[in-house]
Amino acid sequence: MGHSATDLSESRILLYYCFTPIADPTAVMLWQRTLCEQLELRGRIIVSKHGINGTVGGSLASCKQYVRKTREFPGFKGMEFKWSQGGAEDFPRLSVKARDEIVSFGAPDELQVDENGVVGGGTHLTPSALHRLVEDKGDEVVFLDGRNAMEAQIGKFKGAVVPDVTTTHDFIGEIESGKYDHLKDKPVVTYCTGGIRCEVLSSLMKNRGFNEVYQLDGGIVRYGEKFGDAGLWEGSLYVFDKRMHMEFTEDAAQLGHCVRCGADTNDFHNCENDECRKQILLCADCAADPETARCPEHVSAA
Repeated sequence: MGHSATDLSESRILLYYCFTPIADPTAVMLWQRTLCEQLELRGRIIVSKHGINGTVGGSLASCKQYVRKTREFPGFKGMEFKWSQGGAEDFPRLSVKARDEIVSFGAPDELQVDENGVVGGGTHLTPSALHRLVEDKGDEVVFLDGRNAMEAQIGKFKGAVVPDVTTTHDFIGEIESGKYDHLKDKPVVTYCTGGIRCEVLSSLMKNRGFNEVYQLDGGIVRYGEKFGDAGLWEGSLYVFDKRMHMEFTEDAAQLGHCVRCGADTNDFHNCENDECRKQILLCADCAADPETARCPEHVSAA
C-alpha cells in the first residue's frame, strides 16, 4: 500500500538511545546507514563503543520496520523508542557516524557500560517516583539541569540549579569547580530533555563524590507527558528540530524574555554579529530589525 509523503499522519519521528557495549562501532554504523537509506529515513545517528543515540524520521511503515530491524541486534533488543509527530522533512539529510562518545562529555574512557547500561549511574526515577521522593524529602531535594544553560531560559524544574555551561563538554570542569560541593550529601535529581545526558552526567557526578544522585527516567519529555504543567516543571521545552520549543499544555508558564526589550518570547535566534552567532531570545520585532537582532553587547554605537 502506497503512502503520501505529505500526509503527516503517515509519518513519524523516532527518538532513542541505548547504552550497551559495541565491539565494532564502525560495522554497526555502516549497517545503520544502509538500513536508513533503504527505508528512506533521514536524521542523525551516533554510534560508539558505549552504544547508540539517534533521531530519525520517515513514513510510519518505515519507522515500524526500522524499530523491528534495529532490535534484531542483540544489544538493542530491549531498546525503547519515543514516537513523535513529524517526518523525514524535519531533517536536512541522513547523518550516521561512529564517534568516541554518543554524548560529548569529553570522558570516553571514564564511562563504563555493560549489557544493563551505564555502570554506576544515578538511580532512575519515573515521574511518579520523583514526586514521591519530593514528598518524602521535601526541600532537601535539589534539581540539577543537565542541559546547556541556554535551554533553561525558557523552561526548567521549579527552583532548579542551572550550571553555567554552554556545551556538554563544559560539565566536568563545572562540577569539579567546587561551587556544587555543598550538594554532595543532598539528594540531587539530574534531568535533561530525553534522559540520555543524565545517564552520563549522573555517573560522572557519583565518581566525583556526589553521594545521592538520581536521574529522571525519560527526561522532561516523559515527565511532561504524565504531568503536563500541573507538576514541578514550568515553562517550555527547548527541542532540537525546526520547532525550537514545545509546550505540554496551554497552561505553560512564560519564562523566556527578549534580551533586547524584555517582551515575552520563547523564540531563539542567532545573533546577527557574524563573530558571535550564539542563540539568543528575541521577540519578533527585535528579531526583524538588524540593529536589534544581536546580543546587547554587539549593538553598534549609533
